[in-house]
Amino acid sequence: MSKFSKFFKKMFCVAMVGALTVSSITGCGKKESSNGSTTATKTSSNGKYEDFITVDVFDTLANYQGIQSGWFAKIVKDKFNMELNIIAPNVSGDGDTLYQTRSAAGDLGDLIITGTENNKFNDLIKSGLVVDMTDYLADKEILTNYSAAINKFNEKNEGNGIYGIPSEISIRSPRLPSDGLEPLVSMYVRWDAYKKAGYPEAGTLEDMIDVYKKMVEAMPESDSGKKTYPISLFKDWDGNMMCTTKNYASLYGYEEEGFCLWKVDGSDFQDITDENGIYVRILKFLFDCNQAGLVDPESTSQNYDILSNKFKDGQILSSTWSYQSASVYNTDENKDAGKGYMPMLINDSQCLTNGCYSQGNGKIVIGIGNKAEDPQRLADFIDWLYSPEGMEIAGASNGSAGPQGLTWKMNFGKAELTEFGEKALQGEEIEVPEEWGTGTWKEGVSALNFKPLSSVDIDPSSNEPYLYTMWESVLEKNDSVVDKQWKQYANNAKTTLQFLRKKNALAVEIGTEYVGSEESSEVTTIRNQCKTTIVDNSWKMIFAEDEDEFNSLLKEMKDTVDGLGYADVIKIDLEAAKAKSLAASQTIKDFVKLHKDNPVYENRE
Repeated sequence: MSKFSKFFKKMFCVAMVGALTVSSITGCGKKESSNGSTTATKTSSNGKYEDFITVDVFDTLANYQGIQSGWFAKIVKDKFNMELNIIAPNVSGDGDTLYQTRSAAGDLGDLIITGTENNKFNDLIKSGLVVDMTDYLADKEILTNYSAAINKFNEKNEGNGIYGIPSEISIRSPRLPSDGLEPLVSMYVRWDAYKKAGYPEAGTLEDMIDVYKKMVEAMPESDSGKKTYPISLFKDWDGNMMCTTKNYASLYGYEEEGFCLWKVDGSDFQDITDENGIYVRILKFLFDCNQAGLVDPESTSQNYDILSNKFKDGQILSSTWSYQSASVYNTDENKDAGKGYMPMLINDSQCLTNGCYSQGNGKIVIGIGNKAEDPQRLADFIDWLYSPEGMEIAGASNGSAGPQGLTWKMNFGKAELTEFGEKALQGEEIEVPEEWGTGTWKEGVSALNFKPLSSVDIDPSSNEPYLYTMWESVLEKNDSVVDKQWKQYANNAKTTLQFLRKKNALAVEIGTEYVGSEESSEVTTIRNQCKTTIVDNSWKMIFAEDEDEFNSLLKEMKDTVDGLGYADVIKIDLEAAKAKSLAASQTIKDFVKLHKDNPVYENRE
């Protein structure tokens, strides 16, 4: 999964839990309540857990720090007689320091949700900071249902046992998209402008220049009267390369691995400084767009938030991310008025999307810390997270509907949102009923931001995907003016993924448990120097005065990084990309072997 995809998931969680009031962190007093009381405790509603405990959750995905509150807190209290104290490196300001400090103290957390890149999780095992959960999970449903993925992850770790459980486990084929309705990238355009322009076709990316010109001519002003631009850029997410350039490359099925862009079907692996490669091709496309006056001149100075406000005004006419455009502009009011961002097809494109993790996503795992007071209770909690009910409830931060009876119900065998659910899941500030807890829906959403199972897998409770936006009852309500226009354009496809799949314009990155090896400090130093040069020159090339300056900047970039030792780093990146591609092939073989005698195998394809 790319870092941009991960960011989107984090941004979704921020929106859901941003209103939470940060509570002070209670140290390690496990029998204290959040107000410090050590008086009589109550058992859980099932009578199983006598003592109330506070569980420190070290969570690298969380965007909130403090005691979990609201309706999710009540469910956790009722079921497990405990509260969750979230310790979030994302919020602390210096996540690495927090990690090192707590690790050095020998107590990272009671419950640990963390990434595994650069051998991090193996270090936790070797340091004794996570426990073997084998005995605690014995006879649990999680092992009955997902032992293959759990064993696959743990067999490559230090020690013998179950130290971590991978996230996003799926029973679906890794060839199938895990993104739900929208792929990671596609060409989203302001549909009313595209319609007024006469739905011009684009055979290739370069043809979009003429399409853009027609769209600007058809809609020269935004909703507030500002000059429109087809393209607007920002620098916030630049890393080894320019973020936006990478995204345009992903319209052709390319994913990044360091300084390498590789086609997820394993057919091509490229050095981004190759003058004949896809990265330089995209830079040249953006340069040509700027020469034609189609690029927002404020691109070099704005951040993501400023750009988001432009999309809210409909000022920028295209985006390669649905969440950058449609999610902020496609209100019911705008769509009913015939305005909104919808995906168009570039005929030769292969839009990148993430595949399901049949072996689990080994890059993000959950485990139990060595100082946990009641590890069995935490194992029970983990088992619940991986159950249908756990996915429905704890997964509300990642698109699940929430608790049955509150946000959704079964109506004549069909899953439907309740009136409360429609308001809450659309972002309305709405108080939960008293019997479900206190505060608003947003305040109570799980702050864990952890996805145990794939959100596109089928929930046996509803016979629909956990991701409620995929429900038949929800899709049927997509009947605005814009939705009807787009469905006609898309031959009655219900979703973007369905449309692109029918057009053979989808590139699925196979979901694997592959995790890269640790990088040496010497390589990291060279990488940091090179990426500064690559990113800086990429921006300069797009806004170059003419083609001669563009070519001169490209040569300068190549000469500079070559002098820094770039050859050693790109060799590592190319090898890593090829290893990831081989891992993808092996994942497919493993899936087919595991399910070859299963009568529902074909349905999982």
